Amino acid sequence: MTFEVIAETLRERIRSGRLRPGDALPTQAVLMREFGASSLTVQKAMTLLKQDGWAVSRPGKGAFVAHRDHDADDADDLDSPEATAPVSGTTARVEALERALADAVEQIADLRGRVEALETGGGRGR
Repeated sequence: MTFEVIAETLRERIRSGRLRPGDALPTQAVLMREFGASSLTVQKAMTLLKQDGWAVSRPGKGAFVAHRDHDADDADDLDSPEATAPVSGTTARVEALERALADAVEQIADLRGRVEALETGGGRGR
């Protein structure tokens, strides 16, 4: 099984509505079993989906269907299916980066609170 076939199968599941924006994509282990593919082949398929804007990664959480309207993109595309992919892929990557940044800001705020609590608690013991 090639990574292109795996990626196209997942794209078709997204187009058909079996996988919707925000849904978690199957894990690497699940895809390896389903397609009888190696981990490298599955990783390449996921990389392709992310590059083309069909999926986004959330660190520590997995890969998810990107929030975009593929049918509208395809309908507006008069030249070729690839014509909108770079823009859509860029948009998905920006959205993923914005989510990652928001998560990082939350983690930093949490860590600041913990440091302040430790400093306050540590100051009392002296």
